[in-house]
Amino acid sequence: MPAETHSTHDPVSADEVFGMVRSHLSEILEIDDARITLDSKFADDLDADSLALIELVEALEEELGERTVGFSVDDEDLGDLATVRDAVDYVVLRLGGAAA
Repeated sequence: MPAETHSTHDPVSADEVFGMVRSHLSEILEIDDARITLDSKFADDLDADSLALIELVEALEEELGERTVGFSVDDEDLGDLATVRDAVDYVVLRLGGAAA
């Protein structure tokens, strides 16, 4: 039997990705998820450092890897993600959907 090379799950929407990012960030940063909006800046608004972003990426790769075979975030792209919206749009585009 061949290895699974594609996902059979429904596409992930921008709202679902935002929910995942919000949930993981609130846990990583130990803050109320109500503080996290699409326009929140990781460093300025949420006091998230590079380690927190790496933890977020790892959590997203694990969660989305279950739904989309081979999903990953390129390390060199992390510097381009300044806001939660940037992260959501990046993930949605990597999954082949339409940005928020």
